[in-house]
Amino acid sequence: MNKKIKKQDWLKIPNLLSYFRVLLIPFFVHSYLIAQDWNGHLIAAGILFLSGVTDAIDGIIARRFNQISDLGKLIDPVADKLTQVAVAAVLIVNWPIMAYLLVLFIFKEFSLFIINLLLLKKGQVIDGAMWFGKIGTIVFYCCMFILVISPSIDSTLLMVLILTTAFFQLAALVGYLSVFFNLYKEPNV
Repeated sequence: MNKKIKKQDWLKIPNLLSYFRVLLIPFFVHSYLIAQDWNGHLIAAGILFLSGVTDAIDGIIARRFNQISDLGKLIDPVADKLTQVAVAAVLIVNWPIMAYLLVLFIFKEFSLFIINLLLLKKGQVIDGAMWFGKIGTIVFYCCMFILVISPSIDSTLLMVLILTTAFFQLAALVGYLSVFFNLYKEPNV
């Protein structure tokens, strides 16, 4: 379990795309907060869409061109989580009820952080995102994209999007807890 970050990993294309996603966050936040009409929200949604596309592309490039690295395994999820927190946080400006989703998201991520620390002490690790985590992320981005581009959305649709996102976040947490308990029961490595 001795993993090292190699010097050449810093400039691999998937990692550069992860850095780019982190750099997009302040531009997204700014564009959303200053948006005063549909065009302004379209710009914010475009930045969010670009972030989502680069997230998908970095994974494809990493797998297809054998550019998977320990650094990438670290920065890709960090870029995802920072983006997701930023999106949920700025949406609170329009819809204060989003605070509940933000709290759920932070609780889920903090729980997964603790789980990984406990596994690390045993010499184990959940290696990469599982399918249920990926689905939760896709649902999150789709629902949040709709909210970003539609600042005057109907309250019923708002609740459907928030509850759908919350359901898939909770499902991902339950899935990861199941994986954790199975790994934790295994003897020490």
